Amino acid sequence: MYFYQPSQGHGLPHDPLNAIIGPRPIGWISSCDKAGQLNLAPYSFFNCFNYRPPIIGFSSNGWKDSVRNINETKEFVWNLATRDLAEAMNQTSAMLPHDRDEFSFAGLTPAASQLVSTPRVAESPVNFECRLSQCIQLTGADGTPVDTWLVLGEVVGIHIAETLLEEGIYQTAKAQPILRAGGPTAYYGISDENRFDMVRPGAAQ
Repeated sequence: MYFYQPSQGHGLPHDPLNAIIGPRPIGWISSCDKAGQLNLAPYSFFNCFNYRPPIIGFSSNGWKDSVRNINETKEFVWNLATRDLAEAMNQTSAMLPHDRDEFSFAGLTPAASQLVSTPRVAESPVNFECRLSQCIQLTGADGTPVDTWLVLGEVVGIHIAETLLEEGIYQTAKAQPILRAGGPTAYYGISDENRFDMVRPGAAQ
């Protein structure tokens, strides 16, 4: 078995960490500053961390526009990145000046949210309206701060395209979400053909 200590380097052609912890859902985050300047950016470290209340989060390597905006306004929106929106999502990863709007740059439409002032991506079939819960600067095991920020938000409103609800059940594969893999260019999709089911020991059947 191959073993390495990350602090000493991995000794491989590419760092395997991102490929091992994957594929991962994409944190496609819309935010705006107090002046109303819009921002839209994808984050590859994203997930849901609590069920009741629902709390999602993403991490940002550096104090980027998204983190600054969210700390100013205390809100943001997560937008589901799907296969047909992959190119537009990729466009929003461009390093633009603060006064440039990634919505217009990527040809996307900002749509009004219901409970927060931050707009959602109209073309995305699922949107989570969120209010900031915590913004945490990460540290190493020795307590040394690193320039990475974990943003956690409570989901206060959820938009779902009705085409993705069948008999009241959300159809995960039908949405065609795209997932981040290892390396700078790799993504994955999912399909019902790769689904399997298991019952936990002792669970009611």
